[in-house]
Amino acid sequence: MKELFISYVAYNKWANELLLNACLKLTKAQQEQIIESSFKSLFATWLHMWDAESIWWQRLQGHEQILIPSKIFSPSMQEIANGMINQNGQWENFMHELNENELKESFTYKNLKGMLFSNEVWKTIHHVMNHSTYHRGQIVTMLRQLGVAQIPQTDYIAFVRIE
Repeated sequence: MKELFISYVAYNKWANELLLNACLKLTKAQQEQIIESSFKSLFATWLHMWDAESIWWQRLQGHEQILIPSKIFSPSMQEIANGMINQNGQWENFMHELNENELKESFTYKNLKGMLFSNEVWKTIHHVMNHSTYHRGQIVTMLRQLGVAQIPQTDYIAFVRIE
């Protein structure tokens, strides 16, 4: 199971980097243009993704006080990209440090409303990576609506082929 999650986390970083690079080539106006989706713009979608990956990372590390990037400062698109890639690197390091038994352990955390939950580590990692995949699909659609013709291929099989 660990090998699968190492690959999945590496794929997440790779796919994020490809799409972030495509988004960074756009103007600020394009990055922030309102396009109806789960979030109102490319910028807002990436910020949400960074927030989510950061929140879950902190929960898995046992942090009592969760620091949410979007609540701490108002980042630029470049700062979001840097933060996401840094966060993705932390996920990769975390996966390499875990053993099979630790993946199956449960951990307890509070959601943003203060409610207590417990989940297995592997299920949480799967959720976080799947969450980012979901939003990357939205980002591709948003890029198309902005008229971007060259959108990178981010399917998992494309990652596996170059691995």
